[in-house]
Amino acid sequence: MRAAPPAKHGTARTEQIILFRVSGQLFAVSSSSVQEVRAADSLTSTASEVSHPSLRKVKHVVRRGGKPLFIVSGALHFGLPPAPAALVFVLRNTQTALLIDGIEKMTTMTRLQALPQAFCHEERQWYRGLTALDQSVVPVVAPEGFLTPDEIGSLDASLAPEEAPQAESTGEVGWTQ
Repeated sequence: MRAAPPAKHGTARTEQIILFRVSGQLFAVSSSSVQEVRAADSLTSTASEVSHPSLRKVKHVVRRGGKPLFIVSGALHFGLPPAPAALVFVLRNTQTALLIDGIEKMTTMTRLQALPQAFCHEERQWYRGLTALDQSVVPVVAPEGFLTPDEIGSLDASLAPEEAPQAESTGEVGWTQ
């Protein structure tokens, strides 16, 4: 009779995440999903306004490398009260930047829990899952969940063709979520 093989004690898969706030609510995003973090006012000189009646969460666009980068209000996206945004996450491999209140901290996530069935509408696209940190349950956002491919196509179609480089704006643009 053979002895049972020893139990495998593998290390849990960990992932670096950034905890951030939108209208005071705590969220998490994988640090590998964030290409850069900028002060919200650092984009004011190059941002153009976007008016799309069905996408109120997008009010500004910035052209980077010839491609539009749509600035999404985190508060409007999540249905939270508007609040002044201090930072912008430029999300990797998307045409999206996210306005946020600020960064809480960077930490490590060891477990990503599947979304419960109570998440049954568009929020299933917004989140990768939930994680528990410091006695709190935190939603982990999916970077591609802020704008669907159809929404990006609609926003692209609403933009005026780029004729010439835009003159740099000298006015202040306040970023409000």
